[in-house]
Amino acid sequence: MQGLADGYFVIPYTMGDYLGRESLPAVDADAAEFKEVDAEVRTRLDKMLLIKGEKSPRQFHRELGQVLWDDVGMSRNAQGLKDAIEKIRSLREEYGQNLRVPGNAGYLNKYLEFAGRVADFMELGEVMARDALQREESCGAHFREEYQTAEGEAQRRDDDFSYVAAWEYQGPDKPHVLHKEELEFENVHLATRSYK
Repeated sequence: MQGLADGYFVIPYTMGDYLGRESLPAVDADAAEFKEVDAEVRTRLDKMLLIKGEKSPRQFHRELGQVLWDDVGMSRNAQGLKDAIEKIRSLREEYGQNLRVPGNAGYLNKYLEFAGRVADFMELGEVMARDALQREESCGAHFREEYQTAEGEAQRRDDDFSYVAAWEYQGPDKPHVLHKEELEFENVHLATRSYK
């Protein structure tokens, strides 16, 4: 889980270095696609600045982190995951009504940047909880309490869950669509890990 979360905050720095070394075609700022995305981003930033609520992005970030830690962590269960989804939805609703971001968008505003990241992280947190809820097995470092052996070991369900999951964004307030890529094991065979 930490790898997923850290990756979200690391990629902006690593991707810039990668793109800086690549030869990419020039972007035409007068292109319709550029103008469309530019307008969407400006609208999103202005909306965050205009809320004038009472809670900072950092407060929302901490609350989200607590939900993920408590209900979507290494040990999880169906009820906790369902609760997490509802808590995150509620937190996102409050975010849209009670966010406070100082300053404006006319200069490098780290508060505004962080506010955007926290909004994205709420989206990611909900997708992580949904993915964990539909994956009805214990595997790797993620332990579903409902899926364990009589001795308390992780109970895998390789026949049903040997795939990579990718969730497709459909737009605001629309459910994500699950895409599965089945895993094929040719050289290494699946085996239950023993911690004894």
